[in-house]
Amino acid sequence: MSLTKQIVADLTAAMKAQDANRTSTLRMVKAAMMNRQIEKGSELDDDDMQKLLRSLVKQRRDSIEQYEKAGRQELVDKEKAEIDVIEIYLPQAASQDEIEQAVVAAIAETGATSIKDMGKVMKAAQTALAGKNADGRLVSELVKARLGMA
Repeated sequence: MSLTKQIVADLTAAMKAQDANRTSTLRMVKAAMMNRQIEKGSELDDDDMQKLLRSLVKQRRDSIEQYEKAGRQELVDKEKAEIDVIEIYLPQAASQDEIEQAVVAAIAETGATSIKDMGKVMKAAQTALAGKNADGRLVSELVKARLGMA
């Protein structure tokens, strides 16, 4: 079953189970999915859906950061609950160890020596982590830390 059909089926099940949090999150995902289909002009394949879901998770993480600064814990909790629902449909996230290994390998592969080489290292690390749902911000922080020490 495609990711799109799975989300629609799970939305129906959540509505029948009267699970308000899950229903609202999946409705939001479905709306974003429909908007992306209209933009693209065709059905979304699983790769497109994963990109969309990663984008939604990133938006939620950015919101959490803003809400924490503003002291709005109830909104932080809501966003975290939405991330938990969305991440069910994404592949298992790469662990910090996997990300660190990819960064070290990318630095060696590109021959990076300073922070000026960050773009090359980021591209190589993201390529190595493709399909593993790695947090781009964490990758960036690790690259900065490694190149800053080098």
